[in-house]
Amino acid sequence: MRKQVVNNTYTDHILDQVEKEKDLGVTVDCNLSFEHHLMEKVSKVNQMMGLIRRSFVYLDTENFTRLYKAIVRPHLEYANSVWMPRRKNDIITLGNVQRRATKLVPGLRDLNDPDRRKQLNLPTLVYRCLRGDMIEMFKMVSAAYDEQVMPVIVTSEEDFYQTRGHSYKLPRNHNKTRLSQHYFRERIACS
Repeated sequence: MRKQVVNNTYTDHILDQVEKEKDLGVTVDCNLSFEHHLMEKVSKVNQMMGLIRRSFVYLDTENFTRLYKAIVRPHLEYANSVWMPRRKNDIITLGNVQRRATKLVPGLRDLNDPDRRKQLNLPTLVYRCLRGDMIEMFKMVSAAYDEQVMPVIVTSEEDFYQTRGHSYKLPRNHNKTRLSQHYFRERIACS
């Protein structure tokens, strides 16, 4: 469904309003729920798991772990700082993907999920998402990115000096809208 929307009063350029748009491999919808993106990723991972299942007759733990980390997990973790799941259903869906994948190893099928992950040395996907957020934040704080394209993390110098301990603590935004609680900056400040 496309609607014509006038951009602003300064120009006569007309923009199309769309329900979802794919940019740099991430599908963004008008609600910022990333539900469609998640379903695309789950579908792609299921295809990859089918490929592994059809291509390998026997998988031991070492081979499966290598294949999973090289072929499957990158699809689930790409740009997770942008689309990290926040709803319980989305988190459960991602967990189910990894749960089904770990059942491909013949000797581990009868174990429960935490034991399978422990045998394969695989953390949960939620942990991996939080880890990715921390890595991104470290890169931002240590000036690994160009300052002109990096988002503003500390809004003012006054906020910067209100933190105790060290200068890497982030002040929390007190704007408690439901959507803004899940922004990258708010997730990092809470972690």
